[in-house]
Amino acid sequence: MRSTKILDRTLEVATILCFLALIIVVVIQIVSRYLPQTFVWTEELSRFLFLFSVSFGAPLALKDKEFINVDLLLHYLPKRVREIYEGFIYLTIVLFSAVVAYWGFRFIGIGRGQTSATMAIDMSIIHACIFIAMLFIGIYALLHMIDYFRGHQRESED
Repeated sequence: MRSTKILDRTLEVATILCFLALIIVVVIQIVSRYLPQTFVWTEELSRFLFLFSVSFGAPLALKDKEFINVDLLLHYLPKRVREIYEGFIYLTIVLFSAVVAYWGFRFIGIGRGQTSATMAIDMSIIHACIFIAMLFIGIYALLHMIDYFRGHQRESED
């Protein structure tokens, strides 16, 4: 795949930071149950951190082809049919991501001016996780498609 080291590293760091923050918030939530003071914001923040962890981590899973794949029948297909199938899957992901990213971007506007219940975070920030996830999933699927077609152009030239 193309060199996307900066994007990869940025998504990796963002995923790790969100997940570490999620762990810390959940630990605070658990510990506060045994204290006289409870922190009501922990439940809401843990939800938001989980959403962004997935939004940053899912594109990396697609990049590394680590999504769940049912390949029971694929091994019985000829190599060329499997390759066409894989190219079709990535094309479908690109198209689906483009549609959802477009509507996710529009969804951000719905959250403007609304705030979360306990933390008063602008909901457009939370709604942005849909756009972020779909944008980067689409980018990685597109890169897989480009690599797929470049590989076949090289094979046909040989």
